[in-house]
Formats: sequence, structure tokens, C-alpha cells
Amino acid sequence: MATILKTSIAVAATALLLSATAAFADHHFAGTWKVKDTSGTDFEIMLGQDGAATANRAGEGMSGKWVEKDGEAVITWSDGWTTKIAKDGDGYKKTAFEGDTQKNTSAAEKVK
Repeated sequence: MATILKTSIAVAATALLLSATAAFADHHFAGTWKVKDTSGTDFEIMLGQDGAATANRAGEGMSGKWVEKDGEAVITWSDGWTTKIAKDGDGYKKTAFEGDTQKNTSAAEKVK
């Protein structure tokens, strides 16, 4: 009986993990986004299927994590800044925050 219970728990845990991974893998925000920084310079934000975020702004090695919240990709960077990518009409918009202060908004275009 204990073996059946352990097997059932293991199967359930594996199914939950696979469904969570599959949900992220097919997520429409995952990919590479072309945006502009606070000085208007283009850079790219890469949102991984595993929730990892990286960016190549001005040669910086930006890294963080992202989740979808209220229909937006919310990226929390390791330097404390937050970036949101959200649907805006027929396109998308990127908004950057330093703490609670909005610092920049630009168009966001998914390029990959």
C-alpha cells in the first residue's frame, strides 16, 4: 500500500511539473523583444521559456526573472529595476521602473 501511495505521489508531482514547464514553454511572451532604453537607444530583452530574463543594453550583462501577471510580462532585474511588457493596441509597450518610479516607455517588438 505504501509503495502505491509513493508512486501515485511521484506521478502527480511529475505531471504538475511537466504541465507548469509546458505552460511556460508555449508562452507568447517568451522570446526576444526589441525595445529602447531611457536614452532612446535600441537594445534587446530575452525572455526564456524557463522564466529567466537577460538583456544586452549598452554592453551590460543584465539578468533577472520574469513572470506573467495581469496580462503583462513583469521582469525583475538583479539591479532592482523592473520592466513590464504589455499589449498596447495592435502592438506591445515596454515600461521601465526604478523602484516605484516610471523611468521610460517605448514600443516593444517581438523579433524572435
